[in-house]
Amino acid sequence: MSAEGEYDCIVIGAGVQGSFTAYQLAKKNQKTLLLEQFLLPHSRGSSHGQTRIIRKAYDQDFYTHMMEECYELWAQLEREAGVKLYRQTGLLVMGPENSESYQLFKVTLQKNKTPMVVLTHDNFSQHIPNVKLAPGDGAFVDISAGVLYADRALRTVQGQFQKLGGVIRDKETVTNIKPGPVVTVSTSAGVYRAKSLVITAGPWTNKLLAHTGLQLPLEVVKINVCYWKEKAPGSYSVKRRFPCFLLTEGEESKEHIYGLPSNEYPGLVKICYHMGSETDPDQRDKQTDKSDIEILGQFVTRCFPGLVPEPAVVESCMYTWSLRRPLKQPPIVHIMNDYQPYLSQSEARTNCGHGFKFGPVIGKLLCELSLGEMPSNDLSPFRIRRFHTKTKSAL
Repeated sequence: MSAEGEYDCIVIGAGVQGSFTAYQLAKKNQKTLLLEQFLLPHSRGSSHGQTRIIRKAYDQDFYTHMMEECYELWAQLEREAGVKLYRQTGLLVMGPENSESYQLFKVTLQKNKTPMVVLTHDNFSQHIPNVKLAPGDGAFVDISAGVLYADRALRTVQGQFQKLGGVIRDKETVTNIKPGPVVTVSTSAGVYRAKSLVITAGPWTNKLLAHTGLQLPLEVVKINVCYWKEKAPGSYSVKRRFPCFLLTEGEESKEHIYGLPSNEYPGLVKICYHMGSETDPDQRDKQTDKSDIEILGQFVTRCFPGLVPEPAVVESCMYTWSLRRPLKQPPIVHIMNDYQPYLSQSEARTNCGHGFKFGPVIGKLLCELSLGEMPSNDLSPFRIRRFHTKTKSAL
């Protein structure tokens, strides 16, 4: 059945950031449409899965500052919906004591007076059983960190959006975007018009922007999400207060390795490699690179003696990296928010992220930008400094 409608704003992409954007717009009495190409809920993008880490431990100040507000906004959503979305476990951060990466994480927390506990080799095993701290490595715990219940959180924010009068239309693929004073969005089921458009499509961002002639420096990678079986049930359980953890770098790789206690799958610990192989989001199942799983197996063997060093379950997720200039250098992970001036008089904003945890504040910022309001956070670290269109490029 063909559908038509007039809205104040259209949001394309019902992942965590698109859903929070739509929710914030609805809270400001904006008639808002949230479009999703897949039948909800689904596991084809970047926001699915039962759990994510929430933390203030970062190697850059602006992320730690943003997380202060994120914690408040997550708590606000919990109160509004009467649903528990967060469990405090702490985050164990490990890495070579004298490395730049580890020291940046540690100093950032100390500088921002974030509650933390520094561990030593002498007391490490007393606080963190069944984990081996490598010689020369340091360790500390970001106390307020923990587990976000991701699937539950996504359902909750979408439900709150609908309670505010918001409209969700899933299983609708966008087929065309026509910029103008009023932007027109055509889908497989209808045509919609709005004063403002927000694109939060993650891996599909450039595919959508192709309708406007704009392309952004993005790379999509597929991540293998691995779950490792406990040899002794409960050894790494959230019920025994085992923390989330992050290795800044180690023998196996210079990239981060992170994990969560056994929780969503009883007896299985979630451990992942913070890097993947480039993929086409519509062909991701054809990308079968398992080099990250080999790295994780070596890490588990070295540091987690209580886990079977072969994954019991392997799922997948996609990241969308921003590539800073020169574009062919390795990607730097950044959330991207920017107003795109080449879309005539319509407004379109894109958002690609590396953190489920940032969903509430990114949604708030995109709402503010969409309404022409002054952003409540400094966006200078996230500006798109280089992009290309079919006819022009800008720095």
